[in-house]
Amino acid sequence: RPVRFLAKAPLFTESAVRVFIRASGSIPVYRKMDDTSQTGRNVEMFQAVLQALADDSAVGVFPEGMSHSGPSLEPLRTGAARIALGAFAQREEIFPIIPVGLVLRHKRRFRSEALVILGSPVEWEDLAARGAEDREAVRELTDRIDASLRKVTLNLKHWEDRPLLECAEAIWTAEHGGDTDPAATVARMERATRVLGELRRHEGARSEVVRQVDRHRRKLKLLGLQPSHLGIDTRMTAGMRWAVRRVHLLGVPAAILAVAGYLLFRIPYVITETLARLGRPKADQVSSFQLMVGVPVYLLWGVGLCVAIGWRWGPWAGAGAVLGIPLVGFTGLWIRERWQTALRDMRRFFLMRSRRKQVTELKRCQTDLAGQLKELYESYQD
Repeated sequence: RPVRFLAKAPLFTESAVRVFIRASGSIPVYRKMDDTSQTGRNVEMFQAVLQALADDSAVGVFPEGMSHSGPSLEPLRTGAARIALGAFAQREEIFPIIPVGLVLRHKRRFRSEALVILGSPVEWEDLAARGAEDREAVRELTDRIDASLRKVTLNLKHWEDRPLLECAEAIWTAEHGGDTDPAATVARMERATRVLGELRRHEGARSEVVRQVDRHRRKLKLLGLQPSHLGIDTRMTAGMRWAVRRVHLLGVPAAILAVAGYLLFRIPYVITETLARLGRPKADQVSSFQLMVGVPVYLLWGVGLCVAIGWRWGPWAGAGAVLGIPLVGFTGLWIRERWQTALRDMRRFFLMRSRRKQVTELKRCQTDLAGQLKELYESYQD
C-alpha cells in the first residue's frame, strides 16, 4: 500500500519546497520549535492523515519529532499516539501500528548502508475507545510505541561504543554463524550494549574481554580487514575463480559506460556538493540537504541535456536521451562501484597471502574471543 510520511514544513524557500514535499506524498507538519505562528495549520495535517488512512494508505511518522545525532532514541512526542486514537474515533476501526527501526551505518553519508527492521504490531485495542483527549491513554500508547521501537533500534550510551559492539557482533557471526536476519543482529547488539554497560562497572576477567575485543578490532583495522575476512580462502585457485567471475568488468563496453556516466553527471555532482557546503546544514541534516538540493539540480541538468540533444540531432534523438541518459548514469555508477569493491577485494587477498602467519594468529585469537563472548551473552540472557 502507498506510504504517506509526515515531514517538517521547511522555513526556507517555503513555497517551492512544500510543493516538492507534497509531490513526494509527504504531509507537512508545523512544529512549535520552528514557528509558533504556524502551529494552527496542524489541523490540516491531522485532516490529511485521517484522509490518507481512510484511503487505505499507510502513514509513516518519525515519533521523536526532531532530527538529532544522539546515540539512542530521544523521548517520543505524543503525535503518533494522538493520530492513532483520533483516527479510531472517526473510523471506529483498529489499524496496526508497526514499529520500524532504522540503523544507519554512516548517517552523514548519502546512500549509506542501512538496516530497516519491521517489529511486531503495537497492542492498543484496550486504549482505542478512550480517545485522543484522554492524556493517560495518549501517554500509555506513546510508552508502548517507545518500547516497541527500542526492540528494533540500536540504542547506545556513547557513540564510541558502536565500533566495539559491531566488532563483537561480527566476531560472533563469523565464528558461530547463526541467524543473520537484521532484527536478530540488532537484538544481539542490544544485548551486547547491556553487557558492555555491566562490564564497565566491574574489573576483572570479564572486563578484560572488552579490552581484548577492542585490541582485536584495532589490529584488523590496521590491516583493512573485518572478522569475516579471516575465514576467506586465499589459495590461488580461489583467486582465479574470483577473477573469472568479474572479468566482464574489465571489458571495453563496461569502461565506456563507466566513463560516460561519470562525465555526464560530473557537473551536477559538483554543483550539489558545492551548494551543500555553502548551505552549512547541521551534522544530522547533511544527507537530507544533499537530497533536497540534488533532486532539482540533477533533474534540470538531465532536462537540459535532453533538450540540447533534441535541438542538435532532432526530436527522436531527444526522446531517446530521456531513456538513455539515466540508464547510462546508473549503469556507469554501478560499474564504478563494482570496480572499487574489486580493488578492495584484490588488496585484501594479496595482503592475507603475504601475511599468513599474522592472519593465522588473528584467526586463533578471534576463535578464542568468540567462545568468551558466547559465555558472556549466555550469562546475561534475559
